[in-house]
Amino acid sequence: MTIIGYIGSILLALCGVPQAIKAWKTNSAKDISWLFLLSWLLGEMFTFAYVLPKFDLPLLLNYVVNMIVISVIIKIKNQTVSQKSQFSSKD
Repeated sequence: MTIIGYIGSILLALCGVPQAIKAWKTNSAKDISWLFLLSWLLGEMFTFAYVLPKFDLPLLLNYVVNMIVISVIIKIKNQTVSQKSQFSSKD
């Protein structure tokens, strides 16, 4: 059963990677809502905190990878918003 946990955790952890890569390449995450990103991040943080004392390694790895992926997307989205506000303030 442990291998099933690892496989599931790896697949779930990798779900957000294509979006992070796309955001990185295009330097834009404008089509991803802040509500979605913040809800996803908070969900990962709370479940990470819940699983941490149990030290369920497959789940912990999943949550850590997802938090990294979400952070990359948020950083790019924040840069996009900053660039947009710089352009609009020059007008």
